[in-house]
Amino acid sequence: MSLPTTGLPREQVLATLQEYRAGDLAARGGRTFAYVYDAGRPDVDELAHEAYASFLDVNGLDPTVFPSLLRLENEVVGITARHLGGDDQTVGSFTSGGTESILLAVKAARDGARVDSPEIVLPVTAHAAFQKAAHYFGLTPVLVDVDPKTFRADVDAVRAAITERTVLLVASAASYAHGVVDPVEEIAALALERGIRCHVDGCIGGWLLPYFRRLGADVPAFDLSVPGVTSLSVDLHKYAYAAKGASVVLFKDQAMRRPSYYACADWTGYTMVNATVQSTKSGGPVAGAWSVLQAVGDEGYLELARQTLSATRRLVEGAGRIPGLRVLGEPEMALVALAADEPGLDVFAVCDEMAALGWYVQAQLSYRGLPASIHLTVTASSDALVDELLADLATCVQVARTSSGGADPAMLAAVAELDPEALPDNVLGTLLPLAGLEPGAGLPARMAPINALMEAMPPRLRERLLVEFLGMLFTPAREG
Repeated sequence: MSLPTTGLPREQVLATLQEYRAGDLAARGGRTFAYVYDAGRPDVDELAHEAYASFLDVNGLDPTVFPSLLRLENEVVGITARHLGGDDQTVGSFTSGGTESILLAVKAARDGARVDSPEIVLPVTAHAAFQKAAHYFGLTPVLVDVDPKTFRADVDAVRAAITERTVLLVASAASYAHGVVDPVEEIAALALERGIRCHVDGCIGGWLLPYFRRLGADVPAFDLSVPGVTSLSVDLHKYAYAAKGASVVLFKDQAMRRPSYYACADWTGYTMVNATVQSTKSGGPVAGAWSVLQAVGDEGYLELARQTLSATRRLVEGAGRIPGLRVLGEPEMALVALAADEPGLDVFAVCDEMAALGWYVQAQLSYRGLPASIHLTVTASSDALVDELLADLATCVQVARTSSGGADPAMLAAVAELDPEALPDNVLGTLLPLAGLEPGAGLPARMAPINALMEAMPPRLRERLLVEFLGMLFTPAREG
């Protein structure tokens, strides 16, 4: 695809962008229960857009060139540290998102420990970003099971997994899949006892949980005030409702943060020194985050938390009364996972039926004995829609009971036996249509058969197949 010969009018460019968005999920309105976080406050959204745009052309590469960005970042990190149990020694970095924050925490643990063949101990419910970091930085992830009823990390399993090569223990506050807070105090105590680092992944729950506690919810201790916690990540573009691209990673002190930095003087240009994975980065995200924090304020966030807590409690109570469904665990966070509570009910089919009624809920595949489930991320804007959601959910469960068209059992059995390491890439490409993933067609309206097939595959095969699918999606546009 080539550039237009002459530049297009502004109105035409913007109109085309809106056309392109026609197939997107709704980012506002409360009917999308994953990926987006809606405060239900258009004034906050408008301010974030304006502040973001006003700093788009400012480069955060060198903090001495644009001191405005340095000041904004220090103030955002300071506010976040105060919110999450930091003290006068606490430091941090502003990043593009939870994954980058986690990457920096893992890099700091690896470089700070300086051991051969470093390992990181992860509950199976820890976010996949930790395994991504381990892959990038050459650590071995050691996965440990969680309690099958509470879905919290098993402290004894964590203890048993620690070796002389362990450089980091991980706990979630809260886990994305089930919305529960791991036993942070016990895991951090293990880290303290063994002289290793402990990172708390508060990317999704770190901002909101302290407000839930102030509203009377029973929220376990998880922040930097817990002895043994050495770093913590929190995304401001989640429940602080900042624009996307806003996260903070906090470290107990400068010594803990120092190994997260990167510097290079071995080349002919300027000496490069970076606080984050990114070098050049727009000032938009930090300006947008700072502006939203200032505009909402503490009492504003407490009110948004009140709405979110109300919506979550009503959803948990109401979903638990729908025949055929059960709530997994006892979520402390605004994240709810619903599993089938009767034989033959396909939760993937329930997700499809909900999509047909205009809701987006997320299918979660079973793993290591933990059941497949429906994931819902609740936000402040959900409060007004809970009753409608529950009514539609009950209807969709009833429809799913009688629906047909799931994956072929023979095909499920066949893919379960495939060796992912033995399949060449060209064979993987031929499997995509069998899985219902056609080149150029995007995702089908009904995902239940595909999810069932993916669930039956060994995890490594699923990964390889989806890498092929991703490569199929990201193909340069052609003219014609």
